[in-house]
Order: sequence, then structure tokens, then C-alpha cells
Amino acid sequence: MVQEDGNVSSKIHLYLQDQLKEKKIIYLGIRDENLGFDYSLNELLVLAMKKEYLYFARMDADDIARPHRLERQFNFMQRNKDIDVVGTNIREFGHGFSYSKLVTYPTEHRKMFNFFKRRVPLAHVSAFFRKSFFVKAGLYETEGHINNGDTIMWMKGFENNCCFANIEYVGVDVRVTEDFFSRRSGIQKTLSDLRNRLQVIQRLKMNRLNAVYSLLSALVGLSPRAIKKLAYKYLRR
Repeated sequence: MVQEDGNVSSKIHLYLQDQLKEKKIIYLGIRDENLGFDYSLNELLVLAMKKEYLYFARMDADDIARPHRLERQFNFMQRNKDIDVVGTNIREFGHGFSYSKLVTYPTEHRKMFNFFKRRVPLAHVSAFFRKSFFVKAGLYETEGHINNGDTIMWMKGFENNCCFANIEYVGVDVRVTEDFFSRRSGIQKTLSDLRNRLQVIQRLKMNRLNAVYSLLSALVGLSPRAIKKLAYKYLRR
């Protein structure tokens, strides 16, 4: 399912029209106003759930899925009926500059919960959901968060007894552009990140000492680009 949320390039629009002719997508048309990423995800989810689809997979448009990513995740879900969402490891690569980083995640639910004390336990771009996840946790929050819809969604998932897992496999290559680090700076974005982290700690009844790490992360978010780039590369698993 595809919704054009505001203006897209003519190249993308033509590609979507070609896919529509070949019946490879369900095309929902063009929206005049960009209402945001989480709003669009919710719109697609509501329509897909009405059609009684059992699984939902996502990634970002400029990333690259490995050839057997969906097959591996589907087979994993078929073998593990209790799992509501499964992700994979990711590899980040520089677009136009030299950068490469393998980002790994815990594979078991309890370890993922503990990992969430410091950062998200599942790469949103690699998420493969069972319908039950959204039945339990509801849809994405659309108010009060700046590019943190996944953090709040994972929090709601743990709150509502969703079962998490990751496969120890690189499923998605994630494109990192030159402005990747600058987009993770600024007071507004940093305060939004901090507010969400503190909300996770409070609502999931985590040790409040984890707030110290959240405050340190906020200081990194306000640091110069060069320091932020080093911290992102060497202090993040």
C-alpha cells in the first residue's frame, strides 16, 4: 500500500504509477498536505487491517532490504506464534561519504526490554509485525513527538504485553546522508528525545538511574556535529 504524503519527485510518482499498472501495489493517491510519517503509517495500517492481512513489514524508501529479509522474518513468525514483532540487525552506509557501521540488537524479549532502558531495542526500518501487535498496542502516536514514533510504539508494545524478538542477521542496509547527524541536533529535537526517554523509564517502571544515561545522551545531542558523529559511531552498538 502506498500513499503519497504531499509532494514527491516526478521520478517517484512515475515509478509508483508503473507499479500500479502491474498491480504490484495498492495506490491510495496523492494527499495535498504532508500530515507526517506516523499519520500516514496509521492510515495504511487501518486499511490493511480491514483487509485482514496478518503481517506488516516496513522499511524506509531510501534503504535497501537484503534479498531474503522478508522470507527469514516470515519463516521466523511461522515458527514462533507467540512473537508479535521481529526485527533484524542493520548496516548503515554513507551516501556520498565514507561511513559504515554494523548495528546489532538483542534477540530475546527480556534482553530487549533491558536494552530499551538506554535505546530502542528494534530497528524500526527492519520491523516485521504480526497483526496482533497493533491489536494489543494500538496505532502510532501522532502528537508531541519529533521523529520518535518508534520509541513510543515500542513502549506501548511492552506496556500491552507484546512479545518482541530480533533475528541475528543483517536484514536492511540503511543509507546515511551528510545531514544525518545534523538532523539529530537542536534543542527541540534533543528535548523531545529526552522527554520520550523519561516517559519510557516512568511508564515501564524502569530504574530511575537510567535517567542519567538519558541526560548524557541529551548532552551529546546538543554537542557539535563532529563530537556527535564520533559518539554515534563508537558509543552505539
